[in-house]
Amino acid sequence: METESEPYVRLATLRQLHQVMADMNTARSLADTLQTVADGVVTGLGYELACVNLVRPDGDLVVAAFAGNPAAEALITGRVGSRDSWERRLSMGRHWGDLVFIPHTEGWILDDDDVPQWYTDGPAPRFEDEWHPSDRLFAPMYTPGVQGGACGELIGVLSVDRPRNGRLPGAWGREALQMYAFQAAIAISNARLRANMQRALVRLERDQQALRASEESFRQAFEYAPSGMAIAEMGGDQHGRILRTNDALCRLLGRPASAMRRYSFSDLVHPEDIGTLLRTSAEGGRAELRLGRRDGTYVWVSLRNSVVADAADGPRFLLTHVEDIEDRKRRELQLAHRASHDSLTGLPNSAELRARLAARLCKRPAHAGALESTDAAYGHPAVYDANGHGFDFRPAAAAFDGYDHHVHTVAPDESERDDGSKGLAVLFCDLDGFKSINDRFGHNAGDAVLIEVARRLTRQVRDGDTVARLGGDEFVILADGLGRADAEDLAVRLRNEIIQPIRAEGRAVRVGASFGIGWAHCGMTADEVLKSADERMYVEKRSRPKQHRRAG
Repeated sequence: METESEPYVRLATLRQLHQVMADMNTARSLADTLQTVADGVVTGLGYELACVNLVRPDGDLVVAAFAGNPAAEALITGRVGSRDSWERRLSMGRHWGDLVFIPHTEGWILDDDDVPQWYTDGPAPRFEDEWHPSDRLFAPMYTPGVQGGACGELIGVLSVDRPRNGRLPGAWGREALQMYAFQAAIAISNARLRANMQRALVRLERDQQALRASEESFRQAFEYAPSGMAIAEMGGDQHGRILRTNDALCRLLGRPASAMRRYSFSDLVHPEDIGTLLRTSAEGGRAELRLGRRDGTYVWVSLRNSVVADAADGPRFLLTHVEDIEDRKRRELQLAHRASHDSLTGLPNSAELRARLAARLCKRPAHAGALESTDAAYGHPAVYDANGHGFDFRPAAAAFDGYDHHVHTVAPDESERDDGSKGLAVLFCDLDGFKSINDRFGHNAGDAVLIEVARRLTRQVRDGDTVARLGGDEFVILADGLGRADAEDLAVRLRNEIIQPIRAEGRAVRVGASFGIGWAHCGMTADEVLKSADERMYVEKRSRPKQHRRAG
């Protein structure tokens, strides 16, 4: 191209330049693209030397590619020039469009800056447009789409030297170099984009591999966990629906995985535990409750929930760990039962009796509609029997309708026997003739009598009534919703049941029973109610002839 007149350019030269552009845009990597850019200046534009100075992330420029002289290439490739030095170079000299030409007469002031260079000195030019060895020509490369240093972002600078024709480039040569720098900027930007995409793809593949490994680890941990695991849906119409269960949970509940997907935990939980489940599901955390097995029984489990959240959509799934605590719960229930029940007869003991009675009584009547209740009424824990049935010590209204109020207990009117009013009857029972059985036949016979009396009393009362052993040969029955005539009839039935012969230590024995009927009402303590019934029992015992107190 250097031997051709500028108005006339051979087709071969254009083909050569086109091939250079094609090679520059099809290089496989950023490093190949940079070297192709430098080589193209030499092969396509007719310069003996070319250097690509690339802007680094910190703003300085590094020699990224060199063409035309292996010795110079080895000397300066990889060296760095500061951004300040480059800014000074690009702001001085003559501006040929985007090109910057610094003649040898001005370039001497750049000899000591930190920009890597290979320039040498030489004799003065023999004619006006002769190239001097110390002349410098730079072609800045700006971001694609914006041409011109005032607007574009600098991504690098092409440094060229020694035109083969020995002359300064004319209008055609300058425009060709400027267009080449523009196309080189596009090629370098595309190469960088491809490199970034390749790195992103590598990172994505690495992340996907890690994700697959993590998912596989989770799957194995989920499937082969020794305790139950489940994933349930959160939100929407299918909230709480079980999506996936592991084999341990299916075995625990005796249900296949396909059947489990038809349920939510609210379908499986014991009705008394539904509130606990809903609070736990909404908040995450831990709860102990009962889940239904396929055979209709219930098993105590500990649920530990974790909410799996999505950064954009909020909570999405509930991961539930289900641990079988049936054995521990059974031991706890047995301990609770032992603490609240008589070891001989299995009846509620004195402490349990007082707790149940106190739960029905507030300390004093309410005033002006402001109802109050004792701490015992709302604070006493529920106790479950071995079958999972619970006793709730709250007042009946508070226990079942969910409102924090107290239904007052009142005694029937003493002046009217059949006025229709009903209350909580407290029947105090003391066995007559029991001491003589102990003395004559021993404590084993006495224990057998107590056990049978407890069985008979329990058999004669209604579901929901309480039969308790107060101690020794004293029993107490709590029967709610009775009138005075009903309570007296109940006492007669119980006495008639007790006086029937009892087999003890191989012989038939008899005991009698004296009953005192007291009435509980708010404003009394449990001890006051029991004392009232006890006193009435002694009045009744003394009122009967001694020979009628027992049947023999």
